[in-house]
Amino acid sequence: MIERELERLLKDAKSDAALKSELIKTRESEEPVEDFCNLAREKGYEIYLGELFSLGLTENDAKLRSVNGGGVNPIEGWDDAYEQFFTSLLWT
Repeated sequence: MIERELERLLKDAKSDAALKSELIKTRESEEPVEDFCNLAREKGYEIYLGELFSLGLTENDAKLRSVNGGGVNPIEGWDDAYEQFFTSLLWT
């Protein structure tokens, strides 16, 4: 669910400069991830703080399991769905 909401938000922000600007502005706050999630929900996207953190962890764990024991160390940055979202947003 959260994956689809993040994809939908990213798609919409890429085509809506005002939304993109609002999202980027949340990064400057004292609680950037919480403010990002609050803004997303205000705009109609079901994105919650706990689910966002859990998403990155779940994806990273799945990648480690997929290598049949060969990937014993997590890959830096693969566990941060929030940062991945902004990387995609800022590069568009």
